[in-house]
Amino acid sequence: MFEKVLLQSTDLTASADEAIKVGTTWGTNIKAFIVDYGPKIVGAIIVYLIGQWIIKKLVAVLGRAISSDKFDVSLSKFLLSLARVTFQLVLFLSIAGILGVNIVGFSAILAGAAVGIGAALNGSLGNLAGGVMMMVFKPFKVGDIIEAQGQVGVVQELGIFNTVILTPENKTVILPNGALSTGVIVNYNTAGYLRVDINMAIANDQDVDKARAIALEAMKQHEKVLQTPAPEFAISSVSDFMTKIVIRPYTTQSDYWEVYFGVTELVKKAFDANGITGPMPTRVVYNK
Repeated sequence: MFEKVLLQSTDLTASADEAIKVGTTWGTNIKAFIVDYGPKIVGAIIVYLIGQWIIKKLVAVLGRAISSDKFDVSLSKFLLSLARVTFQLVLFLSIAGILGVNIVGFSAILAGAAVGIGAALNGSLGNLAGGVMMMVFKPFKVGDIIEAQGQVGVVQELGIFNTVILTPENKTVILPNGALSTGVIVNYNTAGYLRVDINMAIANDQDVDKARAIALEAMKQHEKVLQTPAPEFAISSVSDFMTKIVIRPYTTQSDYWEVYFGVTELVKKAFDANGITGPMPTRVVYNK
């Protein structure tokens, strides 16, 4: 009985010694960790707090710098977001370096990922670059009538990747900024008003001066036709049986199509009412 109690006491003593040994080992490891990494962690926290404060100030300064009329609102937001992400990435790499992370290897991983993403998003990146370029140089703005990529319409939205226009047929057309920025863009609003070119024809035996006076008077009757610059009448070409004329009223971009169709109708009715006839194809046949 005494021997059994002695054995149990010995086991308890051994267990206690083992627990003390484990606790001592843990304490030693924790102490070593605090000694080795404590200053680094504290330094990383300090750098993080100071870095966030600096980033906030830099983004605010950049926001004030690009908030002028020279920068589009969409472009300003994009540049601010890009700057904020870049600053945060630099701060993250700095903190990783303080904690002893191998920045060179990590940077190589980021570079490889960037190359892969860039290859996968080649077209999208081209559209992004085109959108940024157009927002900087502003070949047109929202509300302008443009002709580009075989499409004509009013610009509804100028985005980072695409430009949205509304055609005269009330169709929404989305143009990729990559092709748009490198192609030919015709802006009908740069001068502040538009010239409406209406092609018509009259017979060769008609009085051109009379037709000019009638057409100019008819154009003045349309309320959306500008008086300055004054409407124009010109002869574009003469063929065997007709004289081609061009009716040119001026108007604002918002009234372009109303003036185009309205003036065409007014001039046609005025010609009919005053005996100005259109061309009639003729053929002369000789019998021998």
